[in-house]
Amino acid sequence: MTLRTRLYIGVVVAGGLGVLPLSLLRWESQNPYRFAVLLLVTLLVSGFKVSLPSVTGTMSVYFQFILIGILQLSLPEVLVMGAGATLVQCLWHTRRRPRLVQIAFNIASTSLAIALSHWVAHLSLFDALSFGMAARLAAAAVVFFIMNTGPVAIVIALTEGKSPRQVWQECYFWCFPYYLVGASIAGLFNYLSGTIGWETALLVVPVVYVIYRSYHLYLGKLENEKVHAEQMASLHLRTIEALALAIDAKDHTTGEHLQRVQVYAVEIAKELGLSREQTAALQAAALLHDIGKLAVPEHIISKPGRLTPEEFEKMKIHPVVGAEILDRVKFPYPVVPIVRAHHERWDGSGYPDGLKGEEIPIGARILSVVDCLDALASDRQYRRALSLEDALKVVVSESGKSFEPRVTEVLQRRYREFEALSQGGEKSIEPARLSQDFRVERGQAPAAGFEASGPAHAARPGQPGDFLQSIAAARQEAQGLFELAQALGNSLSLSDTLSVLAGRLQRLVHYDALAVYVVRGSALSPEFCIGEDLRLFSSLNIPLGQGISGWVAENRQPIINGNPSVEPGYLNNPKIFSKLNSALSVPLLGEDSVVGVLTLYHADRDAFSRDQLRVLQAISSKLSVSVGNALRFKEAEASATTDFLTSLPNARSLFLHLDAEIARCERSGTTLSVMVCDLDGFKRVNDRFGHLSGNRVLNLFASRIRERCRSYDYVARMGGDEFVVLLSGLTPEIALAKTGEFDQIARQVGREICGEEIVSLSSGVAVFPADGKNAEEMLAEADRRMYREKHLHTQGNPVAGSIKQLVKHLEIVQ
Repeated sequence: MTLRTRLYIGVVVAGGLGVLPLSLLRWESQNPYRFAVLLLVTLLVSGFKVSLPSVTGTMSVYFQFILIGILQLSLPEVLVMGAGATLVQCLWHTRRRPRLVQIAFNIASTSLAIALSHWVAHLSLFDALSFGMAARLAAAAVVFFIMNTGPVAIVIALTEGKSPRQVWQECYFWCFPYYLVGASIAGLFNYLSGTIGWETALLVVPVVYVIYRSYHLYLGKLENEKVHAEQMASLHLRTIEALALAIDAKDHTTGEHLQRVQVYAVEIAKELGLSREQTAALQAAALLHDIGKLAVPEHIISKPGRLTPEEFEKMKIHPVVGAEILDRVKFPYPVVPIVRAHHERWDGSGYPDGLKGEEIPIGARILSVVDCLDALASDRQYRRALSLEDALKVVVSESGKSFEPRVTEVLQRRYREFEALSQGGEKSIEPARLSQDFRVERGQAPAAGFEASGPAHAARPGQPGDFLQSIAAARQEAQGLFELAQALGNSLSLSDTLSVLAGRLQRLVHYDALAVYVVRGSALSPEFCIGEDLRLFSSLNIPLGQGISGWVAENRQPIINGNPSVEPGYLNNPKIFSKLNSALSVPLLGEDSVVGVLTLYHADRDAFSRDQLRVLQAISSKLSVSVGNALRFKEAEASATTDFLTSLPNARSLFLHLDAEIARCERSGTTLSVMVCDLDGFKRVNDRFGHLSGNRVLNLFASRIRERCRSYDYVARMGGDEFVVLLSGLTPEIALAKTGEFDQIARQVGREICGEEIVSLSSGVAVFPADGKNAEEMLAEADRRMYREKHLHTQGNPVAGSIKQLVKHLEIVQ
């Protein structure tokens, strides 16, 4: 008990025990016989007591005879009745004998209640106002109820740190109607005493017993319901603790963290006057606020350093996931909002919802402060713990920014007291860890079998010449690895590099199929395949994380003797059959990412050994560099010969291809038409609609003419709004007809992009060998004829220009 509680008890005992002897000194009794009978009856019925819910105490029905005594006896007589009945109630059939101070306090508080009720009942004010006996009795009953239950409620409140009004309402106010019923019985007794005599009026005693039995049955049912509710609450709490233990298994720094956070949070809640429901919710949330970390990868939680932005994004999901998990529990109090908001900040800079100020639930505001203090004062993988004082300074510095000032003020004022409670109080969560570091002897193998490695090729120790075979095998392996490493760096061609790999690797690790997958976006695409099921592996597109190769790429870990049938593409597909039964796969790691995956397949089960895995891991770094360089060279080569906007070949690629085509036509004696095209009015598109619209016109026009050409025709962008089309084997008439088709495409593109017919096409065609003998001559002639047609277009007669060009070509052919 606190000092305030002791002082209060002393004042009550002194007051009550002072009233009792002072009244006895002025003893008077008009009818000693009646007093003796009423005293005996009062002492008997004081044994009719029932246990009170929610507190350690009992209530007796003797108060009805106290009310009778207040009406018919003197104050000293009633005080004797009350003191005797209280003493019997304290000592008769008690589960635990009360201490002397408790007996003294009960007798004293009862004496004070009787004295004040007797004084109220005999006030002359009732006569002055012409109030009858009913008013006196009702007033006396109300005063006796308040004075008999109030002092006890105050003691409980002082002891448990609760509000006296709250304790009184929860533990005693429910019995007020029974006091009113007792007052009615006392009034009936008083009436019968005046009419038929007090002796006959004692016949109401059986009614008192009936009232006692009704009390007893009602409170017994109430007690059973309370026990059931407590059992359910205990089960609920054990479930919460089991969930907290699951968090502890995921993050070994969390057990003591939860204990401290719970104690601090609940004590701050009491200080701020939170309701019982809010406090219960906060108590559960203090245990479960980190349960969402079950969805955060282990390597992020246990990382011995600062998180990357990507890792922090993963970590930030844990309040949301925790709220979603706990939402299924259906707590009777608001736990979920606290868990979801415990990383929100007072100034709105927190996550996940950006709440600020009073928008954040009060439980979450308390939990965020306590959680931060404990995190700073505890050892973490990425830093050592601060002292409690230094941690508090950091928390206080964030008051008004990250944390509510009212909460930080309470913490700053009482943190030493809270720390003592968390260290010395009863542990709500046992610090024991889940069983992990032990071995289960039973259980031979999982249903799917173990990851197996094939037989080693070295001779068994003890056989003749085993060490010579080992030496020879080691020498051959070292030589093979050296030659393979030398060969991998000799070419920037990806196909050449992987072809060399396939041939050299077969000497070191026998396989029936080999596939090299390259990471493109969020999937693996086959870059090189050889051996069994070549077409099948060449057609696969493996999402990262799926199948053998996808899992290896995502987790950056090898797999030995996996099942090839789980590769996406023929997983659970009965129409696709493969003879391959084992796979050996290693990741190809670049500087900061996975370049691809090398996977070997074999027809035999468990065909690969760990020695062969070691060989692949030995070459994987060199192969990763070679593949990465080859991919970058391929991209650079493509960018050097490809137009960035339209993805068509550029001018450099055009000249190379045109020279090759002319040489081919010269050998085969076939014709080649070179068409140079220029978009008329394109400048107006840029001027009126902007360069983005101009880019869209170029891009759409390029894709449309590519669609209208044959697969072996060649379409290139010379630059600006000029395009070149190489048409092999066409007659001049058909080639010129193509110009009109392309002109219609240009006009249609202009209408689609700009909403009006703003562009057209001028074209010039040169035919090999009539118009030139090499690429420069052919392009110059086609360009000259294109500008002639463009000149005619500007004069408003594009049809005449096309007819004249057709006649010119017919003359050349003739």
